[in-house]
Amino acid sequence: MMSVVRSTVPFSPSERADYWHSLVSNTFIPLDVTLHEREPSAGTISSDRLGPLQISVVEAGPQTVSRHRRLIALGGEDYMTITLQQRGTARLTQDGREALVKPGAFTCCDTGRPFKREHPDDFRFTWLGVPKKELGMSDTDLQTLTGTLFSGHCGTSGLVAGYLARLADQAAGFDPHTGRQLAMTAVDLLTVLLRERQGRLDPHASETARGMLARIKAYILRHLAEPDLSPARIAVAHHISVRYLHKLFSSEGLTVGRWIQHERLERCRHDLSRSSRTAPAVSAVAQRWGFVSASHFSRIFRTAYGMSPREWQASTRPT
Repeated sequence: MMSVVRSTVPFSPSERADYWHSLVSNTFIPLDVTLHEREPSAGTISSDRLGPLQISVVEAGPQTVSRHRRLIALGGEDYMTITLQQRGTARLTQDGREALVKPGAFTCCDTGRPFKREHPDDFRFTWLGVPKKELGMSDTDLQTLTGTLFSGHCGTSGLVAGYLARLADQAAGFDPHTGRQLAMTAVDLLTVLLRERQGRLDPHASETARGMLARIKAYILRHLAEPDLSPARIAVAHHISVRYLHKLFSSEGLTVGRWIQHERLERCRHDLSRSSRTAPAVSAVAQRWGFVSASHFSRIFRTAYGMSPREWQASTRPT
């Protein structure tokens, strides 16, 4: 895939403001943009799409971007955005909270509610748009996370920031299938991080244990399609015992094996519901996500969702 790159470089300073305003709104969501230079600096936006994620790298001069209820009514309200600051500073205001963002840190923003992001200097950031439905969290839950700062240097948030930054850097080189797998891993890591920030992970677990669990989940999600993924292999890869691995997962209310199975089933269900001219074969989807036996896959799919894979596929097809 090729990145889509749009820039105001070819325009004269007097023409840049209007073009940049339309470029920002057309690339992202309807936004108000106020530029703070008499003669606007050139701005560039490079965008890629991986599965449900939109990833864009933005470089431009001082400006303020805002979104109010009139613009929300025009659309684009269904996204949670993550912005990793790489150069310059920013001030994000949403839901009565304010976060001063320096290079290396990141913030989350809900496009369904008003916000303002101020850039007093030249800046560069990586922006990721995630459909809120992919995170499996209510708007009320998400509202507790907006306008707050996440460190990009330590703990679970550091792990997430590193993964997202590498994903953005290499996005143009992935084929669609690989890109979607990696995007879903990013969504899962974000969900872990957001639930941790809310205190919905085990509050009695140490920071070290929570960080280890997040790293293990990232490893599992990277290798989810491999049939030989097992607790023993996971434990060896992280230099821990299988017993300790199971202890880490006890706070999830699932065994390691059940967590892997759930993640595989969710990806199979998503793939089976994709609209295309030719519906994918159930056996091919099962094999793609690490299920060796198609009959076993069908049984556990029915147990999990109350219908067979073929029935699910048929129910999601447009009539």
